[in-house]
Amino acid sequence: MDSPDLSRLLLPIRPIDHVHGPEDAPHTLVEYGDYECPDCGRLYVILRDLQQDIASRLRVVFRHYPLSGVHRHAQQAAEAAEAAGTQGKFWEMHTLLFERQQALQTKELIRYAEELTLDVGRFRDELKNKRYSERVRADFLAGVQNGVYGTPGLFLNGVRYDGQWGKESLRSVLML
Repeated sequence: MDSPDLSRLLLPIRPIDHVHGPEDAPHTLVEYGDYECPDCGRLYVILRDLQQDIASRLRVVFRHYPLSGVHRHAQQAAEAAEAAGTQGKFWEMHTLLFERQQALQTKELIRYAEELTLDVGRFRDELKNKRYSERVRADFLAGVQNGVYGTPGLFLNGVRYDGQWGKESLRSVLML
């Protein structure tokens, strides 16, 4: 039996994925990320800036890959993003989580829900009951199956991207 080609993205973009950018963009970047990972935080800023500069050329997909053994708040932060997503504010919560990486305890997550004017009672209940833990786990397992062992795990146009991911490096790749 042949082993899967881990250089190619095994799981195509799905309706449940979190997608930001035009569907017809020439470049799609899938990130397996962790809200507590310093490198993911740096990449967040780079991608945010690139999407402002070359919005029509880039579609970003975010999939959860919490490294809970190293980052003890990453799993709950991912679940908070999912909870916000069910109320139509995934990307807004995504932004807050990355911009405030040093403050990901439950009380801060609830404060972010208030700031985003979410139904805080529902949000609190969903976090407490781990309503989205399986959704986050499914993303994580998809990453494992695709050979993602650390964060950020990147795939550009369906192919693993192991190149430099500084702003200018990515810009030069995306402008091709």
